[in-house]
Amino acid sequence: MDLSNLRPAKGSVKRNRRFGRGQGSGKGGTSTRGHKGAQQRSGYKKKIGFEGGQMPLQRRVPKYGFKNISRKEYKGINIAVLQTLAENNKLEKIDPAVLISAGLVSKNAMVKILGKGTLDRKLEVHAHAFSKSAVAAIEAKNGTIVKI
Repeated sequence: MDLSNLRPAKGSVKRNRRFGRGQGSGKGGTSTRGHKGAQQRSGYKKKIGFEGGQMPLQRRVPKYGFKNISRKEYKGINIAVLQTLAENNKLEKIDPAVLISAGLVSKNAMVKILGKGTLDRKLEVHAHAFSKSAVAAIEAKNGTIVKI
């Protein structure tokens, strides 16, 4: 076998239909567009969501809820994660720059420290927000919290 013998599998390659190339092709005349009207002419576009005059889905379904423009989206980091990070890198201070370099948060994310897990060492933790259980756990080990 050589490259000159290669062929696609039977039935895998389909020829495109060529519209508007004369009556002999079977697709001449109106070129499958029907007779007269906007849809038959070039440059026709229908509105997005148009359903042939039927009430469109986006108008049938009622409005629901709202977007709170004051919402702040935090990236939650548990105390257990801080503990392993501090042990592995021998850290006393943890701030968003450390979390970014560890790949835990993106550079624009706001960080909230959550209280799941245990803490074995004294840490100075800098973050945008803290849960009550996280504050209690950090202060129990004589650590300090700093809100950014």
